[in-house]
Amino acid sequence: MDMSTTELVGLVAGCLTTGSFVPQVIKTLKTKDVSGISLVMYVAFCTGVSLWLLYGMINQQVSVIAANGITLVLALMVLYLKIRYRNQRP
Repeated sequence: MDMSTTELVGLVAGCLTTGSFVPQVIKTLKTKDVSGISLVMYVAFCTGVSLWLLYGMINQQVSVIAANGITLVLALMVLYLKIRYRNQRP
């Protein structure tokens, strides 16, 4: 498999930006504290990431598909937790 430098940069960038959501998911699962999470921001973000995923699929860009697919799952988890725990006090 011959990977171009451009694709490698995209994969590394995707790993870093996607990985940045993992601590938020873990912290929210542990504490159930969603008071600092914006519902509107996560709805908008999930919509945008879904469109980036579609863009990557249309253009067959592996780095865009992988990064946004995983990011969407993680962001949807945070969004779900925000909705589930919105009325609970930490």
